[in-house]
Amino acid sequence: MADMQIDLNCDLGEGCGLDAELMPLITSANISCGFHAGDWQTAMAALRLAKEHNVRVGAHPGYPDRDAFGRREWQLTEENLYELCLYQIGALDGLTRMTGQCIRYIKPHGALYNQACRVDRFALPIISAASELDMAVVGLPGSRLEALCMEPDFFREGFADRRYQADGSLVPRTRPDAFIEDPAEAVRQAEWLIREKGVQTLCVHGDNPKALTFVRTLRTALTEAGFVIRAFT
Repeated sequence: MADMQIDLNCDLGEGCGLDAELMPLITSANISCGFHAGDWQTAMAALRLAKEHNVRVGAHPGYPDRDAFGRREWQLTEENLYELCLYQIGALDGLTRMTGQCIRYIKPHGALYNQACRVDRFALPIISAASELDMAVVGLPGSRLEALCMEPDFFREGFADRRYQADGSLVPRTRPDAFIEDPAEAVRQAEWLIREKGVQTLCVHGDNPKALTFVRTLRTALTEAGFVIRAFT
């Protein structure tokens, strides 16, 4: 494979209980901004762990919909989406200043991520927030987020624990085939995503009960294949 460097990221600070075990194994952490899950305490704990293990920090804003874990699509105006993102990222930024860290990128969460990858009016407010705050954007290869990301840096993300549809979007969580259960299959998909889709960062969801096994297996397999596990930004 031409590119022998890859980043491993997880969505953390969501109060799912695996942050301390996962943080030493990853290179980038998408820290929940406290709307879809978690709060200032889980965010601060995750930031301290990230600092301890020299892990890059990204903001993970989502819809204020805890009942659905931010995975139910909302219909907001572009202005409201922009304000929603700025508000959440600003709060997380305040905590990172307390720990001497900085937010490197924005990765929207759940339904907001999927909508921004599909539809311009959801992508543009996230890109505007990233530009305003001088941060990069993370999203799916071939997405509207990537197509519209002219000023902020864009990094292609692949999911090791989710299956894909023919158009490159994720299989909806409502379908029984949405999730990969076998760590060996996750490794095969990760290698395909790097080779065929040019992804620069691989995600395993922090709320996945098998997250620890998946990340350990990915690290081992990718390192044995000659990859350097390194932060993308």
